[in-house]
Amino acid sequence: MDELAFRDRAVYLPATETLVVADLHLGREAVSNVAAPLGERRDLLDRLSRLRSLFDPTTVVFAGDLLHSFSTVPDGVEETIEELYLECVDDGIEVVAIEGNHDQLLETVWPASIKSSVKLDDGTVVCHGHEEPDLEGNRYLIGHDHPAMTIEGVKRPCLCVDPTGYRGRELVVLPAFTRLAGGVELNRLRADALQSPLVSSVGSLQPTVWDADTEQTLRFPPLGEFRRLL
Repeated sequence: MDELAFRDRAVYLPATETLVVADLHLGREAVSNVAAPLGERRDLLDRLSRLRSLFDPTTVVFAGDLLHSFSTVPDGVEETIEELYLECVDDGIEVVAIEGNHDQLLETVWPASIKSSVKLDDGTVVCHGHEEPDLEGNRYLIGHDHPAMTIEGVKRPCLCVDPTGYRGRELVVLPAFTRLAGGVELNRLRADALQSPLVSSVGSLQPTVWDADTEQTLRFPPLGEFRRLL
């Protein structure tokens, strides 16, 4: 974990200068029951811009579920996709899109090719996590399950790591990048409750929380050792 930097629901891999985000779920705002605008587009674009400025990556990987709806692309989503892509390209950044289970219509709006998984130069395989990847790696980085943890009554998105979680290799599970997803509360789940076939045990996942107020990364032991205390 020392070679991974976790900030604002995203992971940066210094060895490959790669920023990875998952589960943007663009269009979720359009299907919400909230009357007032939630600012989905501006929030995602501004946060990604800050992350690019912070880490100066050479590659950005969108690790699946860029879209929310299975059947339609709501008004404005295509424009947001294009802006996400072009802002990276204009900065000289390589952009990789991974297909998630929600991305059935992604090829109609994404301006480049789409992959099912990608293997970075350090051996990290990035996929969405809804199905097992064809690629073999020494680390697997996924989204899909939207992990979160409740601490003193406050639900916080968290990054989860299992050192030997998949195929005997390190498994890293990203939280949803969108703030409109509530997150799956790990400390209240059964051992088999997560959906990804890459996750074999909730109890062996080691959560990491980014505290924006103190700008600190808070690392916890495996959930099986302490979640009953939360």
